[in-house]
Amino acid sequence: MNGVHDMGGMHGMGPVEEKKNEPVFHNPWEGRVFAMVGAAGALRKWNIDAGRYARELIPPAEYLRMTYYEKWYAGLVDLLIAKGLVTSAEIESGIPAAGFSKAAPPTPEEILEASANRARTRRDIFITPRFQAGQRVRACNINPVGHTRLPRYARGKLGAIDRDYGVFVFPDTNAEFLGENPQHVYAVRFSARELWGEQAKPQDAVYLALWDDYLEPA
Repeated sequence: MNGVHDMGGMHGMGPVEEKKNEPVFHNPWEGRVFAMVGAAGALRKWNIDAGRYARELIPPAEYLRMTYYEKWYAGLVDLLIAKGLVTSAEIESGIPAAGFSKAAPPTPEEILEASANRARTRRDIFITPRFQAGQRVRACNINPVGHTRLPRYARGKLGAIDRDYGVFVFPDTNAEFLGENPQHVYAVRFSARELWGEQAKPQDAVYLALWDDYLEPA
Protein backbone atom coordinates (compact mmCIF):
# COMPACT_ATOMS: atom_id res chain seq x y z
CA MET A 1 0.00 0.00 0.00
CA ASN A 2 1.05 3.62 -0.38
CA GLY A 3 1.80 4.54 3.21
CA VAL A 4 4.15 6.62 5.30
CA HIS A 5 6.29 3.53 5.91
CA ASP A 6 7.48 3.66 2.28
CA MET A 7 9.99 6.47 2.89
CA GLY A 8 12.58 5.66 0.23
CA GLY A 9 13.44 8.77 -1.75
CA MET A 10 11.31 11.09 0.38
CA HIS A 11 12.60 14.53 1.39
CA GLY A 12 12.28 16.16 4.78
CA MET A 13 13.15 13.19 7.01
CA GLY A 14 16.61 14.48 7.88
CA PRO A 15 19.96 12.68 7.57
CA VAL A 16 20.49 9.08 8.61
CA GLU A 17 22.57 9.28 11.77
CA GLU A 18 25.04 6.47 12.39
CA LYS A 19 25.49 5.65 16.06
CA LYS A 20 28.79 4.18 17.18
CA ASN A 21 28.56 1.04 19.35
CA GLU A 22 24.77 1.13 19.27
CA PRO A 23 23.25 -1.56 21.54
CA VAL A 24 20.90 -4.21 20.18
CA PHE A 25 18.14 -2.88 22.45
CA HIS A 26 18.12 0.65 23.82
CA ASN A 27 15.80 -0.26 26.70
CA PRO A 28 14.86 -3.57 28.39
CA TRP A 29 11.25 -3.31 27.17
CA GLU A 30 12.43 -3.47 23.55
CA GLY A 31 13.94 -6.90 24.19
CA ARG A 32 10.68 -8.03 25.76
CA VAL A 33 8.70 -6.86 22.73
CA PHE A 34 11.09 -8.74 20.45
CA ALA A 35 10.55 -11.89 22.54
CA MET A 36 6.77 -11.40 22.58
CA VAL A 37 6.62 -11.16 18.79
CA GLY A 38 8.65 -14.35 18.48
CA ALA A 39 6.52 -16.20 21.02
CA ALA A 40 3.25 -15.09 19.44
CA GLY A 41 4.54 -16.05 16.00
CA ALA A 42 5.03 -19.60 17.27
CA LEU A 43 1.24 -19.85 17.59
CA ARG A 44 1.24 -19.92 13.75
CA LYS A 45 -1.78 -17.66 13.40
CA TRP A 46 -0.03 -15.37 10.89
CA ASN A 47 3.12 -15.20 8.77
CA ILE A 48 6.08 -12.82 8.47
CA ASP A 49 4.43 -10.81 5.68
CA ALA A 50 1.24 -10.37 7.70
CA GLY A 51 3.39 -9.10 10.56
CA ARG A 52 4.99 -6.47 8.31
CA TYR A 53 1.60 -5.50 6.91
CA ALA A 54 0.15 -4.99 10.40
CA ARG A 55 2.85 -2.40 11.11
CA GLU A 56 2.22 -0.67 7.79
CA LEU A 57 -1.43 -0.17 8.78
CA ILE A 58 -0.52 2.01 11.77
CA PRO A 59 -2.00 5.51 11.15
CA PRO A 60 0.64 7.87 9.68
CA ALA A 61 0.82 10.32 12.59
CA GLU A 62 1.30 7.49 15.06
CA TYR A 63 3.78 5.71 12.80
CA LEU A 64 6.04 8.77 12.60
CA ARG A 65 5.83 9.31 16.36
CA MET A 66 6.64 5.73 17.33
CA THR A 67 10.05 4.19 17.81
CA TYR A 68 10.95 0.97 15.97
CA TYR A 69 9.83 -1.44 18.68
CA GLU A 70 6.74 0.60 19.49
CA LYS A 71 5.67 -0.22 15.92
CA TRP A 72 6.39 -3.89 16.54
CA TYR A 73 4.25 -3.81 19.68
CA ALA A 74 1.36 -2.00 18.00
CA GLY A 75 1.38 -4.46 15.09
CA LEU A 76 1.45 -7.42 17.48
CA VAL A 77 -1.51 -6.13 19.47
CA ASP A 78 -3.54 -5.61 16.30
CA LEU A 79 -2.78 -9.16 15.13
CA LEU A 80 -3.64 -10.70 18.50
CA ILE A 81 -7.01 -8.92 18.46
CA ALA A 82 -7.71 -9.67 14.79
CA LYS A 83 -7.06 -13.39 15.33
CA GLY A 84 -9.34 -13.55 18.36
CA LEU A 85 -6.55 -14.40 20.81
CA VAL A 86 -7.36 -11.43 23.05
CA THR A 87 -9.91 -8.62 23.13
CA SER A 88 -9.30 -4.88 23.19
CA ALA A 89 -10.71 -4.76 26.72
CA GLU A 90 -8.22 -7.39 27.88
CA ILE A 91 -5.35 -5.44 26.37
CA GLU A 92 -6.47 -2.24 28.10
CA SER A 93 -7.03 -3.84 31.51
CA GLY A 94 -4.41 -6.59 31.48
CA ILE A 95 -7.05 -8.89 32.97
CA PRO A 96 -8.40 -12.00 31.14
CA ALA A 97 -12.10 -11.92 30.36
CA ALA A 98 -14.41 -14.09 32.45
CA GLY A 99 -14.43 -17.66 31.22
CA PHE A 100 -11.28 -17.07 29.21
CA SER A 101 -9.47 -20.30 28.36
CA LYS A 102 -5.74 -19.68 28.68
CA ALA A 103 -3.71 -21.12 25.82
CA ALA A 104 -0.60 -23.13 26.59
CA PRO A 105 2.44 -20.96 25.81
CA PRO A 106 4.89 -22.29 23.22
CA THR A 107 8.14 -23.79 24.46
CA PRO A 108 11.49 -22.12 23.67
CA GLU A 109 12.19 -24.90 21.18
CA GLU A 110 8.87 -24.30 19.42
CA ILE A 111 9.58 -20.56 19.26
CA LEU A 112 13.01 -21.10 17.69
CA GLU A 113 11.58 -23.55 15.15
CA ALA A 114 8.68 -21.27 14.26
CA SER A 115 10.95 -18.24 13.91
CA ALA A 116 13.19 -20.11 11.50
CA ASN A 117 10.23 -21.35 9.46
CA ARG A 118 8.60 -17.90 9.29
CA ALA A 119 11.79 -16.41 7.88
CA ARG A 120 12.31 -19.29 5.43
CA THR A 121 10.37 -18.09 2.39
CA ARG A 122 12.45 -19.76 -0.34
CA ARG A 123 10.66 -22.62 -2.11
CA ASP A 124 12.63 -25.42 -3.77
CA ILE A 125 10.28 -25.92 -6.71
CA PHE A 126 10.78 -25.45 -10.43
CA ILE A 127 9.10 -22.44 -11.98
CA THR A 128 10.20 -21.06 -15.33
CA PRO A 129 11.67 -17.59 -14.80
CA ARG A 130 10.11 -14.76 -16.76
CA PHE A 131 13.40 -12.86 -17.08
CA GLN A 132 17.08 -13.58 -17.62
CA ALA A 133 20.26 -11.85 -16.44
CA GLY A 134 21.00 -8.76 -18.53
CA GLN A 135 17.39 -8.33 -19.67
CA ARG A 136 15.90 -4.83 -19.53
CA VAL A 137 12.76 -4.55 -17.42
CA ARG A 138 10.41 -1.91 -16.09
CA ALA A 139 9.01 -1.95 -12.56
CA CYS A 140 5.23 -1.97 -12.72
CA ASN A 141 3.53 1.33 -11.94
CA ILE A 142 1.08 0.05 -9.34
CA ASN A 143 -0.70 1.55 -6.35
CA PRO A 144 -1.88 -1.50 -4.38
CA VAL A 145 -4.24 -1.19 -1.45
CA GLY A 146 -2.61 -4.15 0.34
CA HIS A 147 0.92 -5.13 1.27
CA THR A 148 3.72 -4.89 -1.30
CA ARG A 149 7.52 -4.92 -1.31
CA LEU A 150 7.79 -2.82 -4.48
CA PRO A 151 9.02 0.59 -3.27
CA ARG A 152 7.18 3.61 -4.57
CA TYR A 153 10.32 5.35 -5.86
CA ALA A 154 11.04 2.50 -8.31
CA ARG A 155 7.58 2.14 -9.84
CA GLY A 156 7.55 2.77 -13.57
CA LYS A 157 11.36 2.96 -13.70
CA LEU A 158 13.65 1.10 -16.11
CA GLY A 159 16.26 -1.34 -14.85
CA ALA A 160 18.11 -4.51 -15.79
CA ILE A 161 18.15 -8.00 -14.30
CA ASP A 162 21.45 -8.58 -12.53
CA ARG A 163 20.83 -12.08 -11.17
CA ASP A 164 18.09 -14.57 -10.29
CA TYR A 165 17.87 -15.44 -6.58
CA GLY A 166 15.44 -18.33 -7.06
CA VAL A 167 11.81 -18.91 -6.10
CA PHE A 168 10.26 -17.29 -3.04
CA VAL A 169 6.83 -16.73 -1.49
CA PHE A 170 5.09 -13.66 -2.92
CA PRO A 171 4.54 -11.24 -0.01
CA ASP A 172 1.59 -9.38 -1.53
CA THR A 173 -0.69 -12.43 -1.38
CA ASN A 174 0.96 -14.12 1.61
CA ALA A 175 0.36 -11.08 3.85
CA GLU A 176 -3.39 -11.35 3.35
CA PHE A 177 -3.56 -15.18 3.48
CA LEU A 178 -4.40 -15.41 -0.22
CA GLY A 179 -1.80 -18.08 -0.95
CA GLU A 180 1.98 -18.21 -1.24
CA ASN A 181 2.01 -17.68 -5.04
CA PRO A 182 5.75 -18.57 -5.25
CA GLN A 183 7.76 -16.91 -8.03
CA HIS A 184 11.25 -15.83 -8.98
CA VAL A 185 12.98 -12.95 -7.22
CA TYR A 186 15.67 -11.00 -9.07
CA ALA A 187 18.31 -8.45 -8.20
CA VAL A 188 17.35 -5.57 -10.48
CA ARG A 189 19.84 -2.77 -11.12
CA PHE A 190 18.46 0.76 -11.46
CA SER A 191 20.79 3.63 -12.29
CA ALA A 192 20.66 6.43 -9.75
CA ARG A 193 19.78 8.89 -12.50
CA GLU A 194 16.83 6.75 -13.60
CA LEU A 195 15.49 6.91 -10.05
CA TRP A 196 16.49 10.40 -8.91
CA GLY A 197 17.18 12.44 -12.04
CA GLU A 198 20.20 14.20 -13.49
CA GLN A 199 21.39 15.48 -10.10
CA ALA A 200 22.39 11.91 -9.15
CA LYS A 201 25.92 10.68 -9.83
CA PRO A 202 26.16 8.79 -13.14
CA GLN A 203 28.21 5.94 -11.62
CA ASP A 204 25.75 5.19 -8.81
CA ALA A 205 23.07 2.49 -8.89
CA VAL A 206 20.49 0.86 -6.63
CA TYR A 207 19.85 -2.90 -6.59
CA LEU A 208 16.38 -4.06 -5.56
CA ALA A 209 15.11 -7.57 -4.90
CA LEU A 210 11.91 -7.76 -6.96
CA TRP A 211 9.43 -10.53 -7.66
CA ASP A 212 8.18 -11.56 -11.13
CA ASP A 213 4.83 -9.87 -10.62
CA TYR A 214 6.52 -6.52 -10.00
CA LEU A 215 8.21 -6.49 -13.41
CA GLU A 216 7.37 -6.24 -17.08
CA PRO A 217 9.63 -6.45 -20.17
CA ALA A 218 11.07 -3.09 -21.20
